[in-house]
Amino acid sequence: MTDLTQAVLNGDRRALARLITLVENDTGEGQQALDGLFRDTGKTHVIGVTGASGAGKSSLVNCLVEEILKREPDKSVAVIAVDPTSPFSGGAVLGDRIRMRAIADNPHVFIRSMASRGALGGLAQNTQAVSLVLDAAGYDPIIIETVGAGQSEVEIASLAHSVIVVEAPGLGDDVQAAKAGIMEIADILVLNKADKAEVDAAEMALRSMLAMGFPSKEEGMWVPPILRTVATNGEGIAEVAAAVHEHSAYLHQSGNWQKRDQIRLQVLLRGLLEKKHHQEWEEFIHRDEFQQVFDQVIERELAPHAAAERLYTDSFLKNSH
Repeated sequence: MTDLTQAVLNGDRRALARLITLVENDTGEGQQALDGLFRDTGKTHVIGVTGASGAGKSSLVNCLVEEILKREPDKSVAVIAVDPTSPFSGGAVLGDRIRMRAIADNPHVFIRSMASRGALGGLAQNTQAVSLVLDAAGYDPIIIETVGAGQSEVEIASLAHSVIVVEAPGLGDDVQAAKAGIMEIADILVLNKADKAEVDAAEMALRSMLAMGFPSKEEGMWVPPILRTVATNGEGIAEVAAAVHEHSAYLHQSGNWQKRDQIRLQVLLRGLLEKKHHQEWEEFIHRDEFQQVFDQVIERELAPHAAAERLYTDSFLKNSH
């Protein structure tokens, strides 16, 4: 075990921040440290928070963290906020402390913004690796808040044990949740900004969609609760925290905790394999054999599909062994 990993296990926040940076940047030192910490992972409840832009996800996370610590003051909570990537700096645009001032200075809270780096749907490629570091460091729960755009809202289901989908009335449609398969991944539905006039219609739409997804409640099945909140004043947050606790208990009792954990690890392993494959391919396309076949495509002597097949079977596979 390295000095850095030992410092992380001993609760050194500076060492933790440094290791997360090394992991984010995909350095050899970061990978080695993460390998050393892996045996100390697997205990933490990972909560995903997703939903449409403007629904108030950050405000909800703020309040939820405060409520968790009010209930269990000895806990340490981590928040990973996945932000859009700046095209100029490559760093996270919104930043963590700007959006979560209320909890940022709490010694029991660790907040980290991660740039999406152009990953599909905006979820940072290394989010799960960072959550493993925080897991080993003793943070429980870990809350991953995603950017409110596209596929990331569905991707979070493969990274978290429990998924909170945040909706709000008056965002254009009656309810945004009908899009992108969001209802299929929600464990808890939060209707934020419940002091708005359109809240009853929004809740009715949510209940209609839930009824279609869960036509008959089988014994032991988890049916997502719909909870109203006003995150700006903390209204309804205690009920959300209670639902998170209940879902964690359900996962353990039903055996679904292990299933979701296996999915998380499978996604991580697959992502690492895809990254290695992509790196090898990027190196290969600069070789002479690639250019020779590509020249035949340019001259219309070889069709692209046939060229790809030849490159893959005759050259790439041989060179990658």
